[in-house]
Amino acid sequence: MQYPERFQSLPAYAFPRLRSLLDAHAPGGETIHMTIGEPRHAPPSWVADVIAENAADFGRYPPNDGTEGLKEAIAGWLGRRYGAEIDPGTQLSTLNGTREGLFNAAVALCPEGGPNVLTPNPFYQVYAVAALAMAARPVYVPATEATGFLPDYGSLPGEVLDRTSIAYICSPSNPQGAVADRAYWRDLLNLAERHDFRIFADECYSEIYRRMPPVGALEVAQEVGADPERVLVFHSLSKRSNLPGLRSGFVAGGPRSIARIKQLRAYSGAPLPLPLQAVSERAWREEAHVEASRVRYAAKFDIVDDVFADVPGCTAPEAGFFLWLPVEDGEAAALRLWRETGVRVLPGAYLSREVDGTNPGHGYIRLALVADEEEMRRGLEQVRDCIYR
Repeated sequence: MQYPERFQSLPAYAFPRLRSLLDAHAPGGETIHMTIGEPRHAPPSWVADVIAENAADFGRYPPNDGTEGLKEAIAGWLGRRYGAEIDPGTQLSTLNGTREGLFNAAVALCPEGGPNVLTPNPFYQVYAVAALAMAARPVYVPATEATGFLPDYGSLPGEVLDRTSIAYICSPSNPQGAVADRAYWRDLLNLAERHDFRIFADECYSEIYRRMPPVGALEVAQEVGADPERVLVFHSLSKRSNLPGLRSGFVAGGPRSIARIKQLRAYSGAPLPLPLQAVSERAWREEAHVEASRVRYAAKFDIVDDVFADVPGCTAPEAGFFLWLPVEDGEAAALRLWRETGVRVLPGAYLSREVDGTNPGHGYIRLALVADEEEMRRGLEQVRDCIYR
């Protein structure tokens, strides 16, 4: 029996690798999990009530691309948040979580012939898997301190860009928390226009920020009059509304691109059950629960700054909820923390690929700022005292 070779270049997923690294060793203290980016703030209080009110609809097949009410709620939110004018009928589709969308958009839109797919390095791993699934060539572009922790796609050779079909970009970025500003989006849009590729903008962390709301790709695209087919944006209720288990998100973009995504989802997508679409609709229409959660994250950012006040290079992110801390060796630091303190963190190299002998995540560890404030402070203090003192 034969198997495709294209996935052979993928290392094991980050968390099985972490278990292999740590689990043969006893923790050095109380276990504090700071690895997985699973929001732990309370979901909106009304979620169970909305599900109960609509429970009878579990007996009906849901529309694959979303109810009219849900799509209108999403389009309304995009208008309020970004000033973007979106036709809910033709320019967006709901998703069963944005990971599905980030993968299936490549299936629907990546042409044949082995094109390039650009991805930041480090990155959310589905980007590379989507490229490989389409027999495309992932091009890993460093997103380091030297580039503001965002990939400098404009530095790539013209022949690489000319063969590019898709460029993934995450803003606010996972794992570093960097935010693309208007100038970055304008430059990337111009680059995509010159070399004829699409931008897949993963904006799942857009509503967790410290000071100013991050600029969005769709916002800038409409400001500069870019081709609507040039950009697709992906959003989720997982981080925004603390509903990771709802598996609810959306993709918005040009009508031709969305039509192709809808056509694929008609055959292969998993539509969101109607009671969960009702929850999603209400979540996109409301901001109070989002603002309350953001206040808590702001307090957590202040805790980071307090704990690491005298440690160079260790500061809270601009946005998102990950802390990207410099160390000499991420694996060694993660193992030491586990054995000496019981704090569990993720080596940065597990989120990156080695290119030309260099892994840009090697000298970092990632910490998720999702626990309650007291537990998070204890974990951060142990990281500081174990690694930096």
